[in-house]
Amino acid sequence: MDTMPTGRESPRQRISSSLNERIGSTSRYLWRYRTLYLLSIPGILYFLIFKYVPLFGSVIAFQNFNIFKGFSGSEWVGLEHFRTMFAHYDFLRILNNTLLLGLYDLVIAFPVPIVLAILLNEVRLVVYKRFLQTIVYMPHFLSWVVISGIFIGIFSTDAGVVNKALGLLGLEPIYFLGEDSYIRTILIGSGIWRDSGYGTIIFLAAIAGINPDLYEAAEVDGAGRLKQIWSITLPSLLPTITILLLLHIGKFMDLGFERVYVFLNPLNTGSGEILDTYIYKAGLMSQQYSYTTAIGLFKSVVGLVLIMIGNIFSKKTTGESLY
Repeated sequence: MDTMPTGRESPRQRISSSLNERIGSTSRYLWRYRTLYLLSIPGILYFLIFKYVPLFGSVIAFQNFNIFKGFSGSEWVGLEHFRTMFAHYDFLRILNNTLLLGLYDLVIAFPVPIVLAILLNEVRLVVYKRFLQTIVYMPHFLSWVVISGIFIGIFSTDAGVVNKALGLLGLEPIYFLGEDSYIRTILIGSGIWRDSGYGTIIFLAAIAGINPDLYEAAEVDGAGRLKQIWSITLPSLLPTITILLLLHIGKFMDLGFERVYVFLNPLNTGSGEILDTYIYKAGLMSQQYSYTTAIGLFKSVVGLVLIMIGNIFSKKTTGESLY
């Protein structure tokens, strides 16, 4: 019978020893940060229950789903609903609206919290700064129904502030919410007014983490406030901006159902209707569950592809990425 030389371990023993060591190291690490892992459990359960489990329902995009027969009893139709989606006479128009509004939101709305955070950071009077922060945060806590009421009142043809001002200038009143040419501007503008202030929180926190010695050294070298912002603040914010931009790109086609639906009417749907509102009409109001699931799956795939492309491009250019 062969025996191993004294003082030497067999390959199996070395693997077993290495495995036990790793398990022990992992156990000690988990025990050391047990409080943090316990705190993360509700968040993990939330994503599992409300984000990952519903993914299995995407299977109905490939079926003629019947709520009485369920997933297993419904007829499989393959890619028929996707072909119907692209052949629909209104789909390209609605897709174009979604892409344009997503692009405007990315190019126009995304930079606003960055600029606003930098401006707030330059306010030296603490009381005034806190007052301004409170004012710009407040709209975020209003529902889109309330915000739509405010904007409808502002742009009303009878008593709206904007049309009153046009009347003083001798101009005819304009029904802003009844024309296709204005609805996109209103949608993006209302989004900026509601969310830009709240979006400054992350950027203000990032600015607060910048080493004050950098500003003192720049001031000694004769750099003014604008030069300090350009040379210190913006480069220090770049990692935060990159991560948030990638996350924003991931929801490029997800402008939000409530945000758009409350402003829509039969006169402005030509330029205002997006995939989310169309899914609501076709899915819930017309019970076309499989068809609208196919549209939702298409949106998700496009978002995934965009975020992957953006992540690769960001890693190559800035070194920052989500993964």
